[in-house]
Amino acid sequence: MRHLLILVLFLGLSGCSTLGQPTFNVVVDSLTSGTAQHQKTYVLLPGNAGVSVNELQFREYSAYLVRVLQAKGYVAATTPESAEQAIFLSYGIGEPQTQHYSYQLPTWGQTGVAFANSYKTTSTFGSMTSQTGTTMNTPSYGITGYQTYTASETTYLKYVQIEGIAFDKNSRSETPVPLWKTTATSSDASDDLRRVFPVLVAASAPYLATNTGQKVHVALTESDAAVSSVKGLSVKGLPLE
Repeated sequence: MRHLLILVLFLGLSGCSTLGQPTFNVVVDSLTSGTAQHQKTYVLLPGNAGVSVNELQFREYSAYLVRVLQAKGYVAATTPESAEQAIFLSYGIGEPQTQHYSYQLPTWGQTGVAFANSYKTTSTFGSMTSQTGTTMNTPSYGITGYQTYTASETTYLKYVQIEGIAFDKNSRSETPVPLWKTTATSSDASDDLRRVFPVLVAASAPYLATNTGQKVHVALTESDAAVSSVKGLSVKGLPLE
């Protein structure tokens, strides 16, 4: 039983996949104010410093978010002045983090003799009789010990933060009034933010502009319907609510 548990642990360290696709484990955390659900007209802006709305990366990433916002009843303002809120989209990837670990796997070999059979043969030649004996041993096999192995795993923290800020052109206050903030993070072996970005947005979609009360864990693959919808690959049955 022990060697079976060790093998299961080893396979778990190797990561999970569905039909060859990796499973991304996303952590979603969302906060909201009481008025966030009533302000649906928005203008979408970059949250990262130095990023322009015309940059290709922001345009690609914001297109994913726009599909989610449309599915949840948000309407893009025709002019900045007509927007009820400004939605800021921030994203990024952290430095690689390497962790070292060790595990044990069993070694197999002969552990002893299971049983022995003795055979006796009698031969008669004239007036002389001779007997010969043969003993056959059946060996037993099992775990003879454990071999320790070491390995390492490098992961990258990727994040998406979507924040709604009240947009009131008549307000004299220079302090922004936050309406809601939803954050999605994933730490895994992929160093490609562009690949994982639709997964992060799909995981956060049901909780956008809501109060989760705690961190919510979501597991998705790239072929899941929610991710396909965010990518614009399907429109029927959009699983964003």
